[in-house]
Amino acid sequence: LLYTIKFEGDMTLQVEKTVVAAAPSGAARKKHPGKAVMAGGFAGGLEILCTFPTEYVKTQLQLDSRAITPRYTGIADCIKKTFSTHGVLGFYRGLSSLLYGSIPKASVRFMGYEALRNKLVDKDGKLTQGRTILCGLGAGVMEAVVIVCPMETVKVKFIHDQNQPNPRYRGFFHGVREIVKQEGLRGTYQGLTATVLKQGSNQAIRFFVFNNLKSYFQDGDNTKEIGAARTFFCGGVAGAASVFGNTPLDVVKTRMQGLDRHLYRNTFHCAQMVLKHDGLVGFYKGTVPRLGRVVFDVAFVFMIYEQTMKVLDYLWKTD
Repeated sequence: LLYTIKFEGDMTLQVEKTVVAAAPSGAARKKHPGKAVMAGGFAGGLEILCTFPTEYVKTQLQLDSRAITPRYTGIADCIKKTFSTHGVLGFYRGLSSLLYGSIPKASVRFMGYEALRNKLVDKDGKLTQGRTILCGLGAGVMEAVVIVCPMETVKVKFIHDQNQPNPRYRGFFHGVREIVKQEGLRGTYQGLTATVLKQGSNQAIRFFVFNNLKSYFQDGDNTKEIGAARTFFCGGVAGAASVFGNTPLDVVKTRMQGLDRHLYRNTFHCAQMVLKHDGLVGFYKGTVPRLGRVVFDVAFVFMIYEQTMKVLDYLWKTD
């Protein structure tokens, strides 16, 4: 309310009351992309340190599925043989390539999402369902092209190289040099189409499910805090939904980025070969270990991201 005091000619005092429009009480504030870069990178770095062993097992099983004589009979057998051969550190082969990429990957993802969201929200700070999917899709495509494809290619080749009688790669930078030397920069962008499809669908599903669950707990008030536990729960459900939604794309992507990539003409030929030799079941190789990793992964990242954003909002005023 705005009160205005006026004096008329006869010195009579008048008080006028004017209603001034305020921002909707339930409107969520736009998030600064710079904060998203910092919070996303911090969350991504912590996440990969915790979840890489399950990613390692998943990738081993996917690559082993097409061997003439498979080395592993299942998840437990893969864990047992890896530990007996390489010890605990064996589960972290290829970690450096993911660690170097996970921080910028999460940074690009959340920056892309927040930048798109800031452009597409309505005057009440809300997104339609379609625009929520679009923001997640855009963020996934952005991270796929800029970070994920080259990072995942190097990671898969490191892990696959370990299975060879005489491993060629001595470390991250040596591996990158060898790949670029032998295959050019194109060698780090193998399976780009599958990666874009995977990451785009991944983030579209995750942000869609996460935001809808979060809105449910907020009871229509976008400014309401739901707490770390509920944020973790929303992220976990979003992660599970994305696993069942796009594991087939993850299988194709992994095969396109392995050392036997030359067996496939393109992404669609790879998918045809999987269907021909392994049937529909072949598209879900490694689902169980991936489910265990992704549920925790997504839940953890969303929780850390949201909590870090609160700290940054307190320390860095950008409104």
